[in-house]
Amino acid sequence: MDRVSSFDEPLKKLLGGATAKVMAEHLDLHTVGDLLHHYPRRYEERGKLTALADLPLDEHVTVVAQVADARILMFNNGRGKRLEVTLTDGSGRLQLVFFGHGVHKPHKELLPGRQAMFAGKVSVFNRKMQLAHPTYQLLDASDADEATEAVDAFAGRLLPIYPACKQLDSWRIAKAVDAVLPSAQDAVDPLPAALREGRGFTPLPEALLKVHRPQTKADIEDAKARLKWDEAFVLQVALARRRYADTQLPAVARRPVADGLLDAFDAKLPFTLTEGQEKVSKEIFDDLATEHPMHRLLQGEVGSGKTMVALRAMLTVVDAGGQAAMLAPTEVLAQQHHRSITEMMGELAEGGMLGGSDRGTKVVLLTGSMGMAARRQALLDLVTGEAGIVIGTHALIEDKVQFHDLGLVVVDEQHRFGVEQRDALRSKGKQPPHLLVMTATPIPRTVAMTVFGDLETSVLDQLPAGRSPIASHVVPAKDKPHFLARAWERVREEVENGHQAYVVCPRIGDDAEEAEGKKGKAKKKAPEEDPEKRPPLAVLEIADELRKGALAGLTVEVLHGRMHPDEKDDVMRRFAAGDVDVLVATTVIEVGVNVPNATAMVIMDADRFGVSQLHQLRGRVGRGSAPGLCLLVSEAHEASPARARLSAVAATLDGFELSRIDLEQRREGDVLGQAQSGVRSSLRMLTVIDDEEVIAAAREEAVAIVAADPELEHLPELRTVLAALLDKDREEYLDKG
Repeated sequence: MDRVSSFDEPLKKLLGGATAKVMAEHLDLHTVGDLLHHYPRRYEERGKLTALADLPLDEHVTVVAQVADARILMFNNGRGKRLEVTLTDGSGRLQLVFFGHGVHKPHKELLPGRQAMFAGKVSVFNRKMQLAHPTYQLLDASDADEATEAVDAFAGRLLPIYPACKQLDSWRIAKAVDAVLPSAQDAVDPLPAALREGRGFTPLPEALLKVHRPQTKADIEDAKARLKWDEAFVLQVALARRRYADTQLPAVARRPVADGLLDAFDAKLPFTLTEGQEKVSKEIFDDLATEHPMHRLLQGEVGSGKTMVALRAMLTVVDAGGQAAMLAPTEVLAQQHHRSITEMMGELAEGGMLGGSDRGTKVVLLTGSMGMAARRQALLDLVTGEAGIVIGTHALIEDKVQFHDLGLVVVDEQHRFGVEQRDALRSKGKQPPHLLVMTATPIPRTVAMTVFGDLETSVLDQLPAGRSPIASHVVPAKDKPHFLARAWERVREEVENGHQAYVVCPRIGDDAEEAEGKKGKAKKKAPEEDPEKRPPLAVLEIADELRKGALAGLTVEVLHGRMHPDEKDDVMRRFAAGDVDVLVATTVIEVGVNVPNATAMVIMDADRFGVSQLHQLRGRVGRGSAPGLCLLVSEAHEASPARARLSAVAATLDGFELSRIDLEQRREGDVLGQAQSGVRSSLRMLTVIDDEEVIAAAREEAVAIVAADPELEHLPELRTVLAALLDKDREEYLDKG
């Protein structure tokens, strides 16, 4: 076969249309380069077979095993045939089953003693693990003379097992890789020669050969070290160039003014700022005083006082003659921020109004559900500069909204916000405004370096004085139903002591479409296979049960995303005022809802939530002087990973520790939801959690290279690889990030 000269060659030219189509649709592989970067997940060694005892249920697996026995069974009065084959590998046994016309070929080939590779989805039938209609490849030759040779060839090899799909087995992918492997010679090496030699890395073409067709385990380690470094380095160069470009943009420096709004605000604070708040404020003020835009990520635990730090930054900008906008992901949260900021500022938030301070400014709210008159007034206050601070949802981004002089954008809970939206708001300044991104989801350092790599990071890790401890416990509802009864008694006790409680459920309920969807899914799955797959518990049903049963006599209200914004706000206001005892809600309360009198939270089906989400939810209680209580109700089995996750949440209040656990369990997945789009797909070998040192070292090298040669004029190969990584979407992602 002719050597293909380019990684951009479409796969259908080499592999034929059908295979290329499956690769494109199911594995997102389109070019020769894509396939060469589709690395094996693991390697099988002869004699070290996949342990049949450890097969994961419901997953597509590849096993290498020996046929122990095979028999044909008749059923349906002799009209139906079934071939059952038992495999063994010394660790366990696995049954294969073939039906109907599909039994003839395997019956001839799968004879006792034969060894083969099998691929299929693991299921359970009659309490036994089985693969139904697996595809297989015999690992010994049918010709006796060739048998010894074939076995020897197989014995000496590490067999790559590729991430596969139902339509394409690992060994078919391996054959396709064989067809494109000669192209590895054309790989453009992104590492500058000095860096590659200095760190003793294998050349890239060799690394690709070694990762796909290793002769030894050392080959695999060599290749992985090199390929991980490439991914980390190219990404860090992209981010370093982004940061460098940002330092070249002009911005208006906003310096604190003596005796201005900030001083007046600080003077009336009833408490002193924590050391952490002082330190982070200084970092932000230093950034604001420069003539290029600040890009800072402020991460801090729920309740660590991020809003206070952000507000002081906004007041500084107002003092310096600019305006500040705070963007919240939901209306409930925007209203809440508006309420708490106007309360904290008092008469300083009533600039130009009767009784307002002459040093004050106007703080306006702008959301989609506002009435026309209020909205018109808010828009007028923004364009004239009368309002120094605006708080709103993405309604702030609409074309109609114009600012007098936008100096600072604060984005709350960034990973709920599309980068396009953030960008649209930034374009409303005469020059790019300063940007402060806040998140209460603790982000491990490596993720911050990878995903938010174009932002400088500040961390608030102290809780302000007066925050109470939160006790968390797992309630095993299935094994110990009396524990659940006790949980509702505890809620009642909290209410009797003058406090309030949240009950959180994963679903809203009472929705025909939702129910239909569940029914449809249930039909496909045989009921005996998985009795635990009931729909998640729903707000409306649980609220109903509690009103009639365990919490009869208490005021129980619901809050969820399908309610009208006014209705939501009304419920939230009454809950905050203490008129509602128990609020049964979906995760709409996860971010920013602040009711210091709420001391208890019961999370139903807690195993259906991620670790970080549980931590966020729990942060809603214990916000006042009384201690908080969080009960994680679950029907998950005691030995299951889901229960282990809940026990981890119950065991620590350290969000950074939990975010590490979360990341280890889910890998990169969607730890930050949308924020990772455009970056995650370029990470094939690198795992953000395990490769902290690689990422940190790559970042250092990248910063030095970009500082010396921002346009990478002397590194054309690196420029080429960057261009391929940053296809249009990703370039935009980084631009807007």
